[in-house]
Amino acid sequence: MFSPAYLDHNATTPVDPVVLSAMLPWFGERHGNASSRHEYGRAARAAVDRARQQVAEAAGAHPTEVVFTSGGSEANNLFLKGAAATRRTGALAVGACEHPCVLRPAEQLERLGWRLHRLAVDREGRIDAGAYAEVLLERPDIVAIMLANNETGVIQDVAALAGAAAATGALFHTDAVQALGRLPIDFRTLNAAGVRAMTLSAHKAYGPKGAAALIIDKRVELQPLIAGGGHERGLRSGTENVPAIVGFGAACELARQRLADAPVRLGGLRERLEKGLKSFGAVLFGGGASRLPNTTYFALPELDGETLVGKLDRAGFAVASGAACSSAQPEPSHVLAAMGISPDLARGAVRVSLGEGNDENEIDRFLVTLKETVVQLRTLTALTH
Repeated sequence: MFSPAYLDHNATTPVDPVVLSAMLPWFGERHGNASSRHEYGRAARAAVDRARQQVAEAAGAHPTEVVFTSGGSEANNLFLKGAAATRRTGALAVGACEHPCVLRPAEQLERLGWRLHRLAVDREGRIDAGAYAEVLLERPDIVAIMLANNETGVIQDVAALAGAAAATGALFHTDAVQALGRLPIDFRTLNAAGVRAMTLSAHKAYGPKGAAALIIDKRVELQPLIAGGGHERGLRSGTENVPAIVGFGAACELARQRLADAPVRLGGLRERLEKGLKSFGAVLFGGGASRLPNTTYFALPELDGETLVGKLDRAGFAVASGAACSSAQPEPSHVLAAMGISPDLARGAVRVSLGEGNDENEIDRFLVTLKETVVQLRTLTALTH
C-alpha cells in the first residue's frame, strides 16, 4: 500500500507501539466493566485509576481533577455548557482563533441569550492586549482561550491572560490539546494563575482516538452534558472506554519521558524546514510569535493550498491545508481571517506538523518535492493566462 511520509501530526498521531501493547489486553481477556464489583470489574477500575494518575502527572494535576471524556470536543463542550448551566445568562469571551469545538458551543450559548465576545488577535495570532482589556471591562462570566493553536501553533500566554480574567471573577478555560507532549504543562501553576479548567486529548500525543480529559478545579461547579449512572464524579456518565483510557494513560507517560528531548529535536527540524520554505518565497503565518516546535503554517503566493496538498499527497507527503475537522470547508481558515490575512493568501495555506517519525532526510525530500511542485503549478498558471 502506498504510504506517504506523514507530516500532519496536529490532525492526529499514530498510536505508539508501547501504547497499543498496553491497550490490547483490555479488548480481550480483561474485558470487565469498571463499575462491576467482581474481579473483572475491579481490574478494569484499577486500570482506569492508574491511567487517571498518569494523565494527572503529565498535566501537573491531581487525579481527582481528571474527568475522562470521549474527546477534546466533548471536554470543551462540557466546560462551556456545563459552566453556563450553573449561572445566569451573562457574558462569554472566546478567542477568535479557537477550535470549532469551542466556537460552535459558544455560538449555541449566544443563541440562548449569552453575550458572546470574540477576542481579537494581532497579525501573529496572539490575543490583542487592548481588545482583551476592553472585553474584561464587561466582566465576562466565562473565558476560553486555547494554549496552542492547532493551525498556526501560536502559543498564548495563558497564565497572564487568566490572571487578568481572575480579577473579574471569570471562569477561565484553556484548550491545551495541541500542547500535550510538545510543551511542559502544569495545571497546578496555571490554576494558581487563574485557569480553572484545561482540555487534553490522547490522539494528539501518540494515544488512541476516543479518549480525552477535562482537567478541572474541583471548586468549579458544572452541569453534566450526559446524565446517567454518575461516572466521573457525576460529570460524565457512561461506561468507561477502558482500552482507550489505558492507552491515554500510557501515552501521557511516554509524553513525560520524551519532553526533555522531543521539543528540541522537532524545533530543529522545523527550523530546517522553514529555512527552505523562505528560500523560495513562502509566507509563514505566526512566524513572529512563540509557536509549538513542530508546527509550520505557510502559503506560497498565488498558489491554491488544496491543490498543493493534493499534489504533495500524490508525490508521497501527507500535509494539511488547515484544520482536519474543517478540511471539507472551501472558505479560507477562520484563524487566518482573524489574523487579518487576505482571503487570497489564506486560500494558499498549507500546514506541516512534525512528529516522532520525521527526520532531516524527510524534510529535505519534502522541500525538493515542494519546489518541483511549485514550479509545475506556476508553469501551468502562466500557460493559462
